[in-house]
Amino acid sequence: MDDPVVLSRIQFAFTVTYHYLFPQLTMGLALLIAILKTLAVTRHVEIYNQAVRFWSRIFAVSFIMGVVTGIPLEFEFGTNWARFSAQTGSIIAQLLAMEGAFAFFLESAFVGLLLFGEQRFGQRVHWLASILVWVGTWASGFFIIATDAWMQHPVGYAQTPDGTLQITNYWAILLNPWILPQYTHTMSGAAITGAFVMAGLGAYYRLAGEHARTAHLCIRAGSGVGLLPSLLQLWPTGDAEGVQVTEVQPTKLAAMEGLFRTAGPAGIVILGQPNVQAKSIDNAIEVPNALSFLTYRAWTAQVRGLDAFPQDQWPDTIPLLYYSYHIMVGLGTLFILAMLIAALLLWRGRLWHARWALWILLLATPFPFVANTAGWMTTELGRQPWLAYGLIRTSDGSSPLVSSGNILFTLLGFAGIYTIMSLLYVVVLVKEVAHGPETAPAAA
Repeated sequence: MDDPVVLSRIQFAFTVTYHYLFPQLTMGLALLIAILKTLAVTRHVEIYNQAVRFWSRIFAVSFIMGVVTGIPLEFEFGTNWARFSAQTGSIIAQLLAMEGAFAFFLESAFVGLLLFGEQRFGQRVHWLASILVWVGTWASGFFIIATDAWMQHPVGYAQTPDGTLQITNYWAILLNPWILPQYTHTMSGAAITGAFVMAGLGAYYRLAGEHARTAHLCIRAGSGVGLLPSLLQLWPTGDAEGVQVTEVQPTKLAAMEGLFRTAGPAGIVILGQPNVQAKSIDNAIEVPNALSFLTYRAWTAQVRGLDAFPQDQWPDTIPLLYYSYHIMVGLGTLFILAMLIAALLLWRGRLWHARWALWILLLATPFPFVANTAGWMTTELGRQPWLAYGLIRTSDGSSPLVSSGNILFTLLGFAGIYTIMSLLYVVVLVKEVAHGPETAPAAA
């Protein structure tokens, strides 16, 4: 705990993990709100508008939390990672500036219109606002993913004599091949979060016997939308992520699969505990040959283990990386099952009366947050020991003049402030959920 680099990593991990609880929800809700508003405009049914108003308020509170908790992250690039910022600033800063100037400005400008513009400007303008808020949130996600994708797979740059990196091909950075699988995987994860939250709250209202019409709509919308992104997480987005990790970051693949020794063919460990000292998996339950097929599309292909690479290039938290990956995959599989059951019951007209299925939707509500967090932990822990993969080591990117005491002080400060913010957020949400959707129709 006296190492400033370790403390800086812990602080950034804490602040970014807390922050991402909110964007994944707002990006998912933005899509669902746009769908509900489109149905309201095309079908002229007031219950859709009531649901849009209700979920827009939930969106707004979560959006504010995302903004407030996102600002410190950009400052941390300068305070905790000064050498990395100085070396890569011309690349990272431009991507973050585009996120702020284009995407964040777009979503911020139209959130107000979504909340307060329905009566003044009418249904069509209100519908347009919902679409632009959705586009803005997903565009914001794109530029953030593009920034992270460059750190995962640096392209379009050249190194100057003083050691800094300059952009040589901006389109290569924006069209980085790493972006598409990571972006689609992340956005489908956000859609899953939004769908489970909406379906879960609808299930809560139904089980409590409150707001019957809105409960029915939320269950149908969440269950109807949630199945597709749950399937997309598995294929093609998850499969594409696995293929590019195999090609570009083979040490990450080996660590998250617990493959300490090169094997051909290689199986996938479903359950087991990594033993780094013995370089093995204890109590392994394995599917033979599966990893060879999923990575190289050949049942007998050889997959490189960690023993094929120098140990100073191994991820430094192999057990945490391994468990994060398996939690993500395990929960993702359960999401498919839960949404498949819900969609089948919805199609047969039985979901409304199947209390056991409603309880599943309600109790599953927190788990997409866990799965998305585990997914990002897999992505970032697996990149270690690099800040920019194969280019800048994490130990070379920290701020040399910031002491461990300074970092620990601000880390504790963030923890205290975020605790207070969390309590306020929960109070507001509980109050909003208890109040429920408004019943009076809004004037056109």
